[in-house]
Amino acid sequence: MPGRGSGKGPSRRTARGAATRERVIATTADLMHRQGVTATTLDQVVDTCGVSKSQLYHYFPDKEALVAEVIATQANRVLSAQKQLIEQLHTMQELDKWRDALVAGLSENGYRCPIGSLANELAGRCDTARRTLAGAFGTWTGDMAGAFARLQDGGELSSEVAAEDLALEVVAALQGGYLLAQTMQDEQPFVLALDMALGWVKAHARTDHQNRPDRPG
Repeated sequence: MPGRGSGKGPSRRTARGAATRERVIATTADLMHRQGVTATTLDQVVDTCGVSKSQLYHYFPDKEALVAEVIATQANRVLSAQKQLIEQLHTMQELDKWRDALVAGLSENGYRCPIGSLANELAGRCDTARRTLAGAFGTWTGDMAGAFARLQDGGELSSEVAAEDLALEVVAALQGGYLLAQTMQDEQPFVLALDMALGWVKAHARTDHQNRPDRPG
């Protein structure tokens, strides 16, 4: 019947189109993560994704629009993964587990932070990209600040230092470590930078929390 055919056809095409668009974004994100934004051309994206130039321009009017989607995709990947790890931080011992998870995944990501790599290349060239990436770093720092606030509420971390300051120091050390590790293709700078930052956090640990009486209520 005509009604059934006309009803299903557009839905299928829309679903296929959405899947193609997401595939282009994911493939471009991987290319740009490996070789950089500038080195990744639209012709390369077309060849790698197996789409036509007209299809690509149908979804993305220019490279800048595609880069914006890549930034959003990479930020979501990193922040979602980090949020899952950070939400588990309730003790100083769990902070060490978070550290170990970052180190374990370092070589798998080519010694790069997907957000940091984009920021290194784009922050000075595109203010829109810079603002988006700054927002991503702000979210990451905010999540870390929430974890440090939990440690303070649990009596494991002194409240004399601002949780927000500790979080910013750790994220800054992370990004510096990623940059040197990527450049040197060696995990040592990352490990040293991260351990230095966490050592500063641990310097504010409370040693009396285990002996304190339980607070009422």
